[in-house]
Amino acid sequence: MPIRAVLWDIDDTIFDYSGADRVGMRKHLELEGLPAAYTSPDHALDVWKAVTDLHWARFAEGELDFAGQRRERVRAFLGRPLSDAEADEWFGRHAAHYEAAWTLFPDTVPVLDLLADAYRHAVLSNSSIHHQDRKLRALGVRDRFEAVVCAVELGVSKPDAGAFHAACQVLELSPREVAYVGNEPDIDAGGAVAAGLTGIWLDREGRGGRPELVRITGLHELPGLLAGDTRFGAPDTFG
Repeated sequence: MPIRAVLWDIDDTIFDYSGADRVGMRKHLELEGLPAAYTSPDHALDVWKAVTDLHWARFAEGELDFAGQRRERVRAFLGRPLSDAEADEWFGRHAAHYEAAWTLFPDTVPVLDLLADAYRHAVLSNSSIHHQDRKLRALGVRDRFEAVVCAVELGVSKPDAGAFHAACQVLELSPREVAYVGNEPDIDAGGAVAAGLTGIWLDREGRGGRPELVRITGLHELPGLLAGDTRFGAPDTFG
């Protein structure tokens, strides 16, 4: 069965989340001051990434809601108790700098242009529709996707098969007709494959390994991969 649609992850796939978060937090710390626990801005940025990964995973497992994971990130990073309002205010000041640094990866729009006529396009994200829809509009690409499906509203997150199947249902396509592209080997590509989709790992950092997964190192490789339409029977040949 041919692939008829591409389902996309957003953060660190088409949008440079890590870059924007790091730039935004560096600016935030310049204005707020470096907390005493950190020896340098780079040290603080590394810890911020670690606490973000930790509490985002708790959110994905349903332990925290969307606002709660933000508050817990702030409390862990600052290493002190804060009220919800205090944590929200601190995160809000950071978010202003983070959003000012929002940018798409350079290969995003060219590849969306190349694929526009041949495939339908939608988004499946482990975030919230309010946040991701606003982000896509700010970046000027919301109209490229016929649907944006998000975990907060679904009540289930990637890599659970239910999240992938829900997005396929929105498209009214079977999983076999949909390819999923994302930057995480397990949450994105592996989860998609387990759910019956064609999973494609976008390994921008060149981590390598995982020969069982179809891997590309940039979106420029995606049109040729999809055009072959062989169900990607030899994943180790694609980067």
